[in-house]
Amino acid sequence: MEFPFKDQDYERLAHMIKNLERRLKRIEAHLDLEKNEESEAVPEAPAGEIKNGTDADSLEFQIGQFWFAQVGIVILAIGIAFLLTFPYPDFPAIVPSLFGYFVVGLVFSLSYLWRHLFSHISRYLLGGGMILLYFTTLRLFYFSVPPAFDSKTLETILLSSVVIINFTIAFKKRSAFLSSISLTLAYIAVLLSGSAYFIFLTVTFLAAFTVFMKRRWQWDHVFIYGIFLTYLTHFLWFINNPFLGNKVELVSTPQTNIFFILIYSVIYGLANLFRQENKKEGSALITATLLNSIAAYSFFLLLTLTKFNSGLTTSHLLAAIIFLFFSISFWIREKSKYATFFYAITGYMALSIAIIIQFERPDFFVWLNWQSVLVISTAVWFRSKFIIVANFFIFLLIFITYLSMESELSLLSLGFGIVALISARILNWQKHRLELKTELMRNAYLGTAFFIFPYTLYQIVPGGYVILAWLTVALLYYLLSLTLKNSKYRWMAVLTILLTVLYVFIIGIIKLEGVYRIVSFLVLGIILIGLSLVYTRIKSRQEAK
Repeated sequence: MEFPFKDQDYERLAHMIKNLERRLKRIEAHLDLEKNEESEAVPEAPAGEIKNGTDADSLEFQIGQFWFAQVGIVILAIGIAFLLTFPYPDFPAIVPSLFGYFVVGLVFSLSYLWRHLFSHISRYLLGGGMILLYFTTLRLFYFSVPPAFDSKTLETILLSSVVIINFTIAFKKRSAFLSSISLTLAYIAVLLSGSAYFIFLTVTFLAAFTVFMKRRWQWDHVFIYGIFLTYLTHFLWFINNPFLGNKVELVSTPQTNIFFILIYSVIYGLANLFRQENKKEGSALITATLLNSIAAYSFFLLLTLTKFNSGLTTSHLLAAIIFLFFSISFWIREKSKYATFFYAITGYMALSIAIIIQFERPDFFVWLNWQSVLVISTAVWFRSKFIIVANFFIFLLIFITYLSMESELSLLSLGFGIVALISARILNWQKHRLELKTELMRNAYLGTAFFIFPYTLYQIVPGGYVILAWLTVALLYYLLSLTLKNSKYRWMAVLTILLTVLYVFIIGIIKLEGVYRIVSFLVLGIILIGLSLVYTRIKSRQEAK
């Protein structure tokens, strides 16, 4: 069989493909197109140096071509920075900065000249030049006595100008890396201003600007980094900005700074809520949500409990409303699992803090207890097993804390048992909406109620009436079983009666006085015989059918 192409035809076709590749490379170089790091190919080496693609992708070439360039430029930039910070007492204060601007111009020139021949080094040089430009401008106001200029206003204007230049370069290159550098330098410039309200307002603007970059270019990692920088900058202001040489101490004014924390959280929360359609809840979104909810509120809590404790109930109630709003919005909009969970837990935490601040002990335990019903109800709506499980352990923690802090229990503690029964009933009523496939959580609430009622009644009821109180609880369980047609309440009744029997034989004989002992045995015996007759009658009817 003969092939339709000759060897000369194959050679001609290969030559045409090579020419086409060379033309495409020249077009890319002319347009200065950047490639994503994931798809960035290693440039071709001269013939004879690399024999196949496997060698080009080896660790050795990665280290030699890229890592050495990055580390080398970082080391060079640090060396130049040390050179600029040297005091130079024999020269005017402006001379080091002039030298720095010369170096910056040289770095930018090399970056431009090498943009085709050494594209990876060109990008690293560009980033290093942006940092040196900022540092050189900073040298005009620091690192020498006296400085070249001594004006906060001029310093803010010049550093802001440099930040704008850096962002312009980063956007022109469409580089997330260069944008992250520019964002970092912008936050540093904000801190250097020293003015509280200028810091808060500018940080708010930068937060919104970070959201713009996320929506414009889908830079999720820049978005997460921006969230981190936002709260870090506010925290550094709170501890008196020690990087400027100030003593570490907690700032106590202005009070309104705590509300800017909530403003930041709203900006970032809306950015995730109204992100691009059909974009799933991936690791980047989960990380951003975690930072913007739990981390933000933890910082908010730190500020309000240490220095800014005026109007605590109102501020934490406002925080609860904001975070619960986001949890509801994420659920309604996209049935989110993680964002709904993080915002809901944070909102409930803020509501709990507001309750504890507003009410005296033990009243706040009552409100925290009934808050559990609200949490269970919304968790069922959210179909969130995470919230249900978390709420159960929080409910237990609240009850254990109540027991440890209150030397004498009261009727209020019975509310914990009632809430446990209500919670179990809600879970059973709406179990078709949940992801929980077993009865584990419902049984856990019923088990908690089974413990709470006898223990509380034992503590608050006089010894002679404990048996009657426990039998009353067992009767209520039987009534619930009959009304709801649920056998689990019958088992709780049976176990409560058996517990009563143990109490009579162990405690009743030893501690109860004569009259109470006699009455307890008689009443319990009659009830047990009566229950036996009832069970016998029911069994007979079942066998007769």
